[in-house]
Amino acid sequence: MEILVLMSQTKLSCNNGNLGMTQSLTHGNQVFESGDIENISAKLVSMQQSLRILANVPDYEDRKLQLEGLKNRLEAMASPRLVQAFTSSSVEQSQVFVRIFRAIDRLPQLLKYYHKCQKGILMKQWQNLVETEQDEGVSEWMHKFYDILLSTWHEQVKWCCHVFTSVSAANTLVELYADTLRSLDPSFNMCIDAALKQQSDQLTFVTDVRQITKHFAVNLQVAIDSASPGMFDKESLLSLAQAVYSPYVAHVSKYAQYQQAYLLRQLTALQCSKADPMDTVQSLGQSIPRVISIAMEANKMCLLFTEGCGYCGLVKALKAYISSYLDQYRQILRQLDLQKGDREDWNMFQMCLTLLQNVGKYWELLNQLRQLDRDVTRSLLEVSRKLGGLNGSREWSPFIQFKELLLSPAGQKELDTLVSSIQGGMELVHLQLEQVQSAPAWSNINKQATSIAADLPDFSFVPQEYITQIGQYLMTLPQHLEPFLLQDNPSLTLALHMADAKYELLSGEAEGGFADVLLGIIAQGTCQTYCDNILGICELGPAACKQLATDIDYLGNVLEDLGLSLSEHLQQISVLLRLSPEEYHTKSSGCSPRLVAAVRQMRNITSG
Repeated sequence: MEILVLMSQTKLSCNNGNLGMTQSLTHGNQVFESGDIENISAKLVSMQQSLRILANVPDYEDRKLQLEGLKNRLEAMASPRLVQAFTSSSVEQSQVFVRIFRAIDRLPQLLKYYHKCQKGILMKQWQNLVETEQDEGVSEWMHKFYDILLSTWHEQVKWCCHVFTSVSAANTLVELYADTLRSLDPSFNMCIDAALKQQSDQLTFVTDVRQITKHFAVNLQVAIDSASPGMFDKESLLSLAQAVYSPYVAHVSKYAQYQQAYLLRQLTALQCSKADPMDTVQSLGQSIPRVISIAMEANKMCLLFTEGCGYCGLVKALKAYISSYLDQYRQILRQLDLQKGDREDWNMFQMCLTLLQNVGKYWELLNQLRQLDRDVTRSLLEVSRKLGGLNGSREWSPFIQFKELLLSPAGQKELDTLVSSIQGGMELVHLQLEQVQSAPAWSNINKQATSIAADLPDFSFVPQEYITQIGQYLMTLPQHLEPFLLQDNPSLTLALHMADAKYELLSGEAEGGFADVLLGIIAQGTCQTYCDNILGICELGPAACKQLATDIDYLGNVLEDLGLSLSEHLQQISVLLRLSPEEYHTKSSGCSPRLVAAVRQMRNITSG
């Protein structure tokens, strides 16, 4: 009967101007006094239908505003009861309000009430965890809250399907959860940052916390897919995934810092530096397998914490780690260099050879790090394909779009640059072996064998003491090399190859292996140094010439006993020293012009 009255009033309004609709609005105002929400909504629906017929009247917009005002009044009147219905999860009461709000075209507003109510409930549960379980810590808080979110999801999906039959329950909850996770007070970010300050091992802590989040994300994705398979809104889902992982964006940007600190702590724990230099040398040799293992573990940690998005930071951390490890070699080299004196020290000699052997073992580290390089490259390219290759396909999931989830825009750009470099052939890990190869200590081993005086005496044609000392030194070398000759020594051989190009040159000629080649290098160095010192003499008299020639011949005999030979330049100098001034010009023609001129000047022979 009421509808007929309203319809008649509408017809009158069409024929007689504003009278009919004005009466309807006035009647509607009177209905509010009853407080009967369902009756009020029925009146508003009738007025809404009537207004549609009057869409072309001049004051249509004014009438529409008046009707909206009445709807606002109804919404305000109903809000305490609908909040109670949503908070208590009453299906019957909630269905009543869904019918009312749908009828007056206010269902989106009703969904906002639901969103606000559930968000408040979840946020209160989080606050209770933080306040009542302070001894547990952020890891346990997050773990328990994630359990609450998952159980609430399953409950609310069923509830929403019964109540909000015309909307997607999954999409409604996706928006709710994204908003809730961003609005928590205190936020996950604040709690993690506060806990992180108390951790000595920050990398392990943030990795463990992120694993808790990842476990939740996987379970939440399964729940979403089960609730609405293939029907979700991708944009909303990505927003939810970003809200889940947002606490870690800042920490992934600091991954290089965390990883470097972790690696250097591991390196310090090896305690390679000892009070005694020999103990340090031996400790360095024993440390190499563990150093390799630590570097390999860093790659696994990068995948675990950053899902491969932190490889830029891993490269930086590994460079610092390797450089710090090599610093220990540099320090012992400096220490040995400071301890050496003018007299030969065989303990020092053996320490240098042992250290050299350990550097050869470093080849193992080099190979392993190259393998790490390949592993990192393969992992990085695989991660890159996952991040960019599944978008738009049926397998696409926002919860594995880690580049967008874990990296800032600047971090994404840096990762893209690294991927492009890898695809262009760049190596990730740049080793600094050049600093070991060029270390002065390796060449100093050769130079320590010869230290002769610049001024030679004028008498006695038997070998002088300085040259006999050198001879005795050379003759005792084989016994000092014996500990390194008991078995094949590829590490020492490799180190000599890296340290001195002469080794590689002589190794093809020698038959006795490592010992003969090393003795050959020492002999060459001895001869060269001896020759340089001879050419530095300003003047030689006749007796001095014979004495110097005798000394040179003695050195030649010592080298011959070792299976070696005097250098060509020393042989020529010996010949030139024995030539009389009269025959010097005629019999010196087969010698080096530089040596001929130098000896002639020392002997004050005219160039005639």
